[in-house]
Amino acid sequence: MDDLNRLKVVLVEQKKTGKWLAEQLGVSTTTTSRWCSNASQPDLQTLNKIAKVLNVNMKDLLTDNKIE
Repeated sequence: MDDLNRLKVVLVEQKKTGKWLAEQLGVSTTTTSRWCSNASQPDLQTLNKIAKVLNVNMKDLLTDNKIE
């Protein structure tokens, strides 16, 4: 499966952890770990919440699939 999100990268850039994100969203650390490893994907509503918590545009959490 292709990497569909950049969540792990954004967390590292902001010096935040999956545990911190889990606490902010009220989900388990296992859930955020699965999102960061691309084992599963958050739904669009949750992705929007993640973007707000991280103060980024939702598009910034998605992989850029431009063909170069």
